Amino acid sequence: MTRMRAAALGAPIALLFAVCGVAADQDPAHDAIRKKLESEYQLTKITDDKSDIVTAGSVLVLHKDKVMMVASTSAANPCMNTYKDGKITPNGACGLGAKIKKFSFGHIPGTGSAPSTRNFVSGEKFWLTKIDVRSTGIILDFFTDAINDTRYIGALTIPFGAMTPSPDEALKAVAEVITVAPADDSANSGGGDQQQQQPAAPQRGGQRPPPPQQAAAPPPQPAAAPPPLDIPPPPPADPVEIKIGQTTDQVIAALGQPVRKAKTAAKEIYFYKDLKVTFVNGKVKDVE
Repeated sequence: MTRMRAAALGAPIALLFAVCGVAADQDPAHDAIRKKLESEYQLTKITDDKSDIVTAGSVLVLHKDKVMMVASTSAANPCMNTYKDGKITPNGACGLGAKIKKFSFGHIPGTGSAPSTRNFVSGEKFWLTKIDVRSTGIILDFFTDAINDTRYIGALTIPFGAMTPSPDEALKAVAEVITVAPADDSANSGGGDQQQQQPAAPQRGGQRPPPPQQAAAPPPQPAAAPPPLDIPPPPPADPVEIKIGQTTDQVIAALGQPVRKAKTAAKEIYFYKDLKVTFVNGKVKDVE
């Protein structure tokens, strides 16, 4: 009988804790911080398999060293880092990321010699995919561009102190670690450094200065040159031909960098304006 009563009381208590947890996550102060951060940092949407970007948001610049991330195609969870007292430290097992490649899951098929984890340092750039505000602090999810054909994901926790900060204070704390990259085409400031000419000072005795001499008449213009002969334009250059078996370096040398890349476990696709090139094991397999 006692056990039955304890079991009957256990379910409502568990439900009460679950409801309290949901209410804590829906704290208006936390929601205000999240909205403030999302107004400053536009989120990036990525594909479900974390292989590419659907909608690009703000490009971020990192201002602290040692943000550890794991390859996005890895089965391991994203590396969680913590920012505290001006330093970033990877948490728990993620701090052993350098040793992951010694195990069977350390090497990812299709990524060549790229390690499963990588430390990002001040000055590097990536995207922000999620902002989560909890009672313990702010959690930011990161996603990088392809580095040696491998994208990386990671997370950073910025813990709160004894009290929940205001939205402006939270934004200031995040800005210590990441800021939005400035636009490359910043407008140049106009001139305005030229000084106005000062009027001539009068001569002694109240006499006015002599009037300026009239400029000499310009010399006659030379006779117009005869029109140039019509020279036929040079013949068009031979079209670039991509052949089966060429490497990615040869294709880039011929066509330049692609507009977009897509990668699966078995193949990689380069998209150009009017062309799609499919690689298998680093060599051209198909051209469309």
